[in-house]
Amino acid sequence: MTALVVVGHGSRSAAGVEQFAALIERVRRRCAGSVAQVEGGFIELSRPPLTDAVGALVERGHRRLVALPLVLTAAGHGKGDIPAALAREQARHPGLSYAYGRPLGPHPLLHEVLEQRIDAALGGGDRADTWVALIGRGSTDPDANAEVAKVARLLWEGRGYAGVEPGFVSLAEPSVPAVLERLRRLGARRVVVAPYFLFAGVLPDRITAQAAAYAAAHPEVDVRVAELIGDCDPLADLVLERYAEALRGDIRMNCDTCAYRVLMPGFADKVGRPQTPHDHPDDPVDGHHHHHHHGPQHHHDGPQHHDHGHRHGGDPGRGTVAIVGGGPGPDDLITVRGRALLDAADVVVVDRLAPQGLLTGLRPDVLVVDAAKVPRGPSMPQDAIDEVLVEHARAGRRVVRLKGGDPYVFGRGHEEVQACATAGVPVSVVPGVSSALAAPALAGVPVTHRGVAHEFTVVSGHLPPGHPESLVDWAALGRSRGTVVLLMAVETIDKIAVALIEHGWAPDTPVLAVQDAGQADQRAVPGRLDEIGAVAGRVGLRPPSVFVIGPVVALRPPPTGSDGWSHSRGSRR
Repeated sequence: MTALVVVGHGSRSAAGVEQFAALIERVRRRCAGSVAQVEGGFIELSRPPLTDAVGALVERGHRRLVALPLVLTAAGHGKGDIPAALAREQARHPGLSYAYGRPLGPHPLLHEVLEQRIDAALGGGDRADTWVALIGRGSTDPDANAEVAKVARLLWEGRGYAGVEPGFVSLAEPSVPAVLERLRRLGARRVVVAPYFLFAGVLPDRITAQAAAYAAAHPEVDVRVAELIGDCDPLADLVLERYAEALRGDIRMNCDTCAYRVLMPGFADKVGRPQTPHDHPDDPVDGHHHHHHHGPQHHHDGPQHHDHGHRHGGDPGRGTVAIVGGGPGPDDLITVRGRALLDAADVVVVDRLAPQGLLTGLRPDVLVVDAAKVPRGPSMPQDAIDEVLVEHARAGRRVVRLKGGDPYVFGRGHEEVQACATAGVPVSVVPGVSSALAAPALAGVPVTHRGVAHEFTVVSGHLPPGHPESLVDWAALGRSRGTVVLLMAVETIDKIAVALIEHGWAPDTPVLAVQDAGQADQRAVPGRLDEIGAVAGRVGLRPPSVFVIGPVVALRPPPTGSDGWSHSRGSRR
């Protein structure tokens, strides 16, 4: 039989620690020998520590455990701190493995207990004119807060209360006073504040104090506070139900609304990040938490639901491709969405011009494919890249195709979109900051300016004027009075300059060449249109370089730094 270790976060409250110990005893009695052995331990703040509980089980010869986080919702403690503590136990006891149980709530057994606690506070009062404020802990994890709202709704269903409103004692709104004020404005004359907490502690005490303060200020509202869930038979039975579920491997985690898997508004920085041990502002801190002495532990050290086995193997049918513009070079000029997708990626297929610094921030288990080194075979390079994207997505992996600049500005991004669409693979495009705009800006040149230029044209210089495959109408550009920005023109700039002058541009039109825009070694080389070819050759200009041509170049601020403009560098980290 598999042993059970019940893992608590820990509390400064002696009463809370006693209730935890009493629950462990109750679970032992209720399981009547159907569980090999039951131990309980805390990850911090209280005795017994988790390490003693696990040690006791290992001494009895147990190598496989069910570890059950004694938490109501999966927030930081359940997703990060407890798995990290368990990973340290695995390091301490080689060969130890565990199945991780899911959080206790929401569950009908708990809703029935809450209902009993509320009715006890009512003391025979009528439910129909009683409002309930269900107060959860509060988290920076939107899914955990949503669970409290879900429990509030489930508590309201079919029980005849006037209404049940969720609130939070920390980190999330509405606060206890705010939810009480909301209910007062809805016409409530009697409110039962029901703490959605297992055991006594600092935060439940704060709920009671805040409710009392509100009641004192609003004598017209009858405010009562219900007891906590506490040590009771239904809670012990739920622990055993979660144990059985974990043994069967039936761990149904709430991944559809988890900010570590899904882009939730305002939480893009969490997607794909390992849930690491963290501090909650209301965790008691004396100096610091003892678990930090072990260094940060990522959740992939231990079984964790967000892996779902699809980091390496993938999950067929879940694969996607995102064509992401990485921006002009500096790591921090990528969009927030692009960064979130990179953080969530299983595979990154990268271009030479994409910001290489972004690759150092990827998780260690991400497969990075250099597009320049994709095996060619009989196909052209682009076809080979398309095949790589489709193959990984079909294997269920989240693929990011990381390109420099914007994917649709001479980046062949749409060819990749078409290849994915043809293969039936879900594909999305994330725009990026194009070097056509960024390089002039970072060197102090606006591509448009009131009274100077009302248009700008971005031209690929990879083919010289007169080339049979060129699609550029150089004569029309010669008549343009706006700004011309040239990309990929280091080899062809002299021929392009000749063509522009031939079609009507003044030979002394100012030009600025910007090499390695936004990087620490950015350089900006000014010249006249009729001399820029020779100047570029003389200074050894090399790709990636952008040429900006037109009267706007004269608007550039006077030189103050070695590269010609004091503000031209991208912010470096």
